[in-house]
Amino acid sequence: MKILLTGGAGFIGSHTAVELINNGYEPVIIDDFRNSKSFILKNIEIVTGKKIISYAEDLGNTAKLREIIEKEKPLGVIHFAADKAVNESVLNPIKYYKNNVVNLIKLVEIIDEYNIKSFVFSSSCTVYGTPDHTPVSEESDIKPAFSPYGFTKQVGEQILVDYFKNKNKACLTILRYFNPIGAHPSALLGELPIGVPSNLIPFITQSAIGKRGPLTVHGNDYSTPDGTCIRDYIHVVDLATAHVLALKKQTKPNRIYNVGVGKGFSVLEVLKSFEKVNSLKVNFQFGPRRSGDIPEIYANNNLIKKELAWSPKYSLENCLEHSWFWEQNLENF
Repeated sequence: MKILLTGGAGFIGSHTAVELINNGYEPVIIDDFRNSKSFILKNIEIVTGKKIISYAEDLGNTAKLREIIEKEKPLGVIHFAADKAVNESVLNPIKYYKNNVVNLIKLVEIIDEYNIKSFVFSSSCTVYGTPDHTPVSEESDIKPAFSPYGFTKQVGEQILVDYFKNKNKACLTILRYFNPIGAHPSALLGELPIGVPSNLIPFITQSAIGKRGPLTVHGNDYSTPDGTCIRDYIHVVDLATAHVLALKKQTKPNRIYNVGVGKGFSVLEVLKSFEKVNSLKVNFQFGPRRSGDIPEIYANNNLIKKELAWSPKYSLENCLEHSWFWEQNLENF
């Protein structure tokens, strides 16, 4: 079965391509490489031993998208293609509305013309805004988004829910990611930020290897035990596995799942763990809070464990070890 992966050469998309192949699916990747590099496709082939079908196209090019769907005839879509930096979305919201909302609408309009039965949407825990309580469950209130990025995910979810509620023979699964980190254990795939990283782990690894100066911890005066933000960090391979299970077990009514480990770690806890696991020191300094960040969020993941029989296999230490291996191996590509 062919599955269309929009943004399939990105961090999460590339790992999901591997897990799809490992489970008998045939991914068809569309990516404009705004958040990735073309060598990732070759590395997917090395990891899996399979030739990858891929197209270097912008998702907003609807004519090309129609051509690809008509040629490949995918039966499902996993939609990763989106801009995803919270802070950048505050500075450049129109970029996020165009790519994350307008291009999603274009995609939905096109799949409406074809016999596509499965759709998995890459959403985010940012849809919860600033929650009243943690952990958050799928039943938690959806608060006003704390950033334009979070708002685009709220809008994207609603667009898809409204569309798929009238499609009796098609299924929608929305996966609300927490904080994906780590890398493939082979060190051939991992997070590849373009320019200065906006996420914690790639900045730690780039600082540790000498590509960057000291890491800036954005805020140490939050209402958390050590004053730094708390997040739920999930290994990217565990997250990729959730996408495969979502495809295999899709049912009506359409479903929404949190995908996280169910435990929060502060920025300082992650830093100390990285240093311990990899036997090195990371220079860091405290800076002001960053626009768009909330103090604390982590998942109640009981629903995905129950309905999809999913559970995380990798620990925080595994994540940080694999991220460091990946950073060290990047000079080979």
